[in-house]
Amino acid sequence: MRYTFNLKTLLLATCLVVPLLFGNVNAQDEAPEAAPAAEESPVQEYLDLVEASGGADLAPAFDFFTVSMLWTVIAAAMVFIMHLGFATLEAGLTQSKNTVNILFKNVWIISIGLLTYAAMGFNTHYPCGSWQIENWIGFNGPISGLTGGENDTWGYGGLSLAMTAYGDFIFQAMFAATAATIVSGAVAERVKLSSFMIFSTILVAVGYTVAGSWHWGEGWLYQMENPFYDFAGSTVVHGFGGAAALACVMILGPRKGKYTKDGIKPIVGHSMPLAAIGVFLLFFGWFGFNGGSVLSANPGPLGLVFTTTALAAAAGAVTSIFTSMIVLKKPDLSMALNGLLAGLVSVTAGADSVSPWAAVIMGAIGGIIVVGSILFFDKIKIDDPVGAISVHGTCGIWGTLAVAIFGGANFMSQLIGVIGVYLFAFIFSFAVFFLIKLVMGVRVSEEEEAEGLDVAEHGCPAYHIQ
Repeated sequence: MRYTFNLKTLLLATCLVVPLLFGNVNAQDEAPEAAPAAEESPVQEYLDLVEASGGADLAPAFDFFTVSMLWTVIAAAMVFIMHLGFATLEAGLTQSKNTVNILFKNVWIISIGLLTYAAMGFNTHYPCGSWQIENWIGFNGPISGLTGGENDTWGYGGLSLAMTAYGDFIFQAMFAATAATIVSGAVAERVKLSSFMIFSTILVAVGYTVAGSWHWGEGWLYQMENPFYDFAGSTVVHGFGGAAALACVMILGPRKGKYTKDGIKPIVGHSMPLAAIGVFLLFFGWFGFNGGSVLSANPGPLGLVFTTTALAAAAGAVTSIFTSMIVLKKPDLSMALNGLLAGLVSVTAGADSVSPWAAVIMGAIGGIIVVGSILFFDKIKIDDPVGAISVHGTCGIWGTLAVAIFGGANFMSQLIGVIGVYLFAFIFSFAVFFLIKLVMGVRVSEEEEAEGLDVAEHGCPAYHIQ
């Protein structure tokens, strides 16, 4: 025995503490294996298992559950840090006169995203069979009280989902606002704040959760003969956000002065240090984004996911650097930063199912694709100040299809999933944003755009330089 203390005594003592630490939440994802009776304490359940097993030491299993739950909340905190990364990246790649506006939008997105995900998003994202339109739409209520072991025992998801219901909720909630954050970067420097606040709320609460339910909520993409596979969201998170961003940019139009009769006029970001800090924060957070999607502390897949995530990011950065040197004749830092992110998006769908060297190839191709995509959208006058459509949308397609090449998924299922999610995200976002345009407008005036949204929308510049 590797424990020198009395396990039964410790568990009985824990019985007095656990009910004070945990409440209840309505949750889903994988169906619970066997919820204990509501009146039986989790510690008593554990002691019953010990007795039934003839006194076998089940402490390692209890340790695994505890460590898995700890890793889940750490991963959730790392995904939260990604929102700071998005904010600083977006601010750095845009003009200083719009910095307060960009930071304000990012504060709004994470805050309203958490609240709406609790109010309706979580139980729409994971309907657990409660569909209004079978396998397509399942609007359900807010998180609410549960009885039983969902918050302190294996009763929530067993070995494959070794966390509590609260743990599952907070991890998934940190994902939810990402789609709107992607849109924020693409529409920066000319979108009306009030209109964006309304749009982002609807996108996170309804659009993202409905599309996600088709895959992670065991909807129609999951029910196909060969199920669609997207481990951590190359399509259902990043691709969804990229397609939504494209729809909004098409309605909004480019920034004034970007496209002239003499060609494209670069609008240079005001702080490359801020942009670089943002990307490194995103890189750090991505270990939680992908690593947390293992849904436990299972050491085998966790180590693989960390490795594939890191290698793909590095490969994306390297190939984007060389591609920009060849195409632009200079080593462009913004392309290098976006290349790193492109590598991350490219591996997210298959981080748990591809080999390390396959991840290198996926990331490397993503780094090349993102440079070409950014230049292409500029050529057709789709103004995306931070390259969000290319990083998340274009590379999301590549990463999802690449799982069929390197990870064993069915190619047609992957293609159907991409088409379904991207079309829905684009049509939903176009309809909502266009309706907002008709009702209240979506773009600031030319005078406000020239002055900068910090003063025009907030009455407060970001920098006071004496």
